[in-house]
Amino acid sequence: MKRKKRHTLPERTTREQLFNMVSVGVIDEPLNQAYDIISTSLLLINLAGSILITFDSVEAAWASELKMIEAVTVCFFAIDYLLRLCTAKYLYPEKTEGRAVLRYIVSAAGVIDLLSFLPYYLPVFFPTGAAAFRMFRVARIFRLFRINAYYDSLNVITEVILRKKQQLLSSVFIILVLMIAASLAMYSIEHDAQPDVFKNAFSGIWWAASTLLTVGYGDIYPVTQLGKAVGIAITFLGVGMVAIPTGIISAGFVEQYQRLKRIGEYAIEESIRFINVELQPNDSWCGKSIREAGLPANSIIAIIQRGREILIPRGDVILQARDRLVIGAEPIADDQPIDLKEVHLQKNHDWNGVAIRDLDISRRTVIIMVNRAGNSLVPTGDLILQEGDDVILYTKLRQMPHADGD
Repeated sequence: MKRKKRHTLPERTTREQLFNMVSVGVIDEPLNQAYDIISTSLLLINLAGSILITFDSVEAAWASELKMIEAVTVCFFAIDYLLRLCTAKYLYPEKTEGRAVLRYIVSAAGVIDLLSFLPYYLPVFFPTGAAAFRMFRVARIFRLFRINAYYDSLNVITEVILRKKQQLLSSVFIILVLMIAASLAMYSIEHDAQPDVFKNAFSGIWWAASTLLTVGYGDIYPVTQLGKAVGIAITFLGVGMVAIPTGIISAGFVEQYQRLKRIGEYAIEESIRFINVELQPNDSWCGKSIREAGLPANSIIAIIQRGREILIPRGDVILQARDRLVIGAEPIADDQPIDLKEVHLQKNHDWNGVAIRDLDISRRTVIIMVNRAGNSLVPTGDLILQEGDDVILYTKLRQMPHADGD
């Protein structure tokens, strides 16, 4: 039987095999799985050696062995970086060769991979900067984030931060504004009483940061009565301000886990009861009343959002373009269950850069929707899947025969 192609390229080249090997989480072949195990093991050994060599007794007894371990592991990191440069085109298939390499170099993963080995060799060319270069070796620990490819529970952290980034940025902005205001206020109050402590506005910022973030080093504090009163007020505000991003992240975790529970990997157990759609100018419902729209049986328009206004969906309400409708329907009988699956395409997923018609999926499975950056795309055969897409698949299940033979 002829093997189906996994990629849009005409054949599986050596570079493609190398790309699958260095891509974390691609374990379709023993070589790829072995590379992941070796890469993770060497990273853990490197980090363990970096910690052990800080103990004087261990360094005195095992200095040469630990340095040898570091040399071998760092050499592996350098080879791994070169392999990723050579296969960057497969990581970003929509870009040209040079742009793909540049995109990987400037990406967060590329910078971490570069810093995991480059500071080790820089002292050879710049001996005077050895101490500074040693500090950048800490970047190796960030390679551990690649383990996220194995555990969906770890990916939840990334998903929550990305989904709540606007709220988090807003809360950080509020904290910065409050910090600057507190520092200027405290500098104005305490500068005359403590000219050596509150020398400038930066001294006030350090006090505001340690107070608002509840660090409280105690190296700088107000001594005047007014300064103490303002300090108490700012301390109370700091507790509330720091709690804002904490609450946002906590709420994000709850929402994400509820979403995973509702959709999960398979959505057989729960029927989809509500959908949220936005009317476009060319939709047939625009300009019609609800009773004229001709809704399917056993379905209703539950909510109409028009701008910032929420309308009661009465029969004579005229639907307009850009109206957001929440449509509810009764669940169908489960005589023939519907199997829905949601696949989130990460950067190393085999479907990235592949047209829907070229996907190697079962004939009983159909892609019914592609969600890209909040927009729902029609899954035509020419549609090229990209990193970050949410692909909803429908699998037609075999109907189980009844016990009585009907």
